[in-house]
Amino acid sequence: MAKLIISPSPHVHSGDSISNKMIGVFIALIPAYLVGLYFFGLGALIISITAMLSCVAFEYLIQKFLLKGSVTIFDGSALLTGLLLAMNLPTNIPVWMVVVGSLVAIGVAKMPFGGLGNNPFNPALVGRVFMLISFPAAMTVWPVPVPLNMHYLDALTAATPLAVLKGQFSNIPDTLNMFIGHKGGSMGEVSALALLVGMVYMLIRKIISWHIPVSIMLTVFVFSGILHWANPNAFIATPLFHLLTGGLMLGAIFMATDYVTSPMNPGGMLIYGVGIGIITVVIRVFGSYPEGISFAILIMNGVTPLINTYVKPKRFGEVKKK
Repeated sequence: MAKLIISPSPHVHSGDSISNKMIGVFIALIPAYLVGLYFFGLGALIISITAMLSCVAFEYLIQKFLLKGSVTIFDGSALLTGLLLAMNLPTNIPVWMVVVGSLVAIGVAKMPFGGLGNNPFNPALVGRVFMLISFPAAMTVWPVPVPLNMHYLDALTAATPLAVLKGQFSNIPDTLNMFIGHKGGSMGEVSALALLVGMVYMLIRKIISWHIPVSIMLTVFVFSGILHWANPNAFIATPLFHLLTGGLMLGAIFMATDYVTSPMNPGGMLIYGVGIGIITVVIRVFGSYPEGISFAILIMNGVTPLINTYVKPKRFGEVKKK
């Protein structure tokens, strides 16, 4: 007599894996990373290597000696966390600060919750926000973008366009320079063009869906456009300026789309993206910080469980009640 075996889903394996997804994101980050290397040179290389090695080392040490469990550093998630953290940092920041940020990302935001798949907040952003609050002077001064710059700690510094907007500095870069990346900022956020290339690649590979990045960008564009249209003297930044400056595109494409900390279905993703967009503009326009995308994503990470609870897809075979 044949046995009927009942098991939980999934019942069909797609052939994909965590490692494959991580490799796909790494490939998508290559254009933005190369632009960062070109404009910031040695500093970008030092910061990225330090962050990646630190994240991998801290995850290994915590799993091996504190949790005494299996080591999962080869799935690529710790390496990716390190790279994303580095791409959110100025390239003239001291190495020891990068190590501290990596420790917070892995040792506070990821491993205490059970590692990959269990963390409620994006680890790289937790590390970045911790560094921003703890080391505000170092985190808010960026090196001047100089092609193949071989200076590191002694590099000339400049303001980001968002800092210029706050009235702290002068000389806002033109739209073309903001689009290609010739402006001050963190190493991974400066080139909107390179980030969009990465987004297109991930959409084609179906690593992410369009719902989160598009809803964030569209919300920022519409909300900031309404403010600018209503009172251009008070809200001088155009919608295009908001899209091309700061970490908006890096956050929308690579940080907010994190599988673990974002909603699971399209409807929830749209709500999540709209929330991030609104909070980002509110912080940028009315807050004391020139940038708001990191805080917005972390806030909506906290709301994700509620979104997943109340915005659910229709069950397979479910009959709609009349």
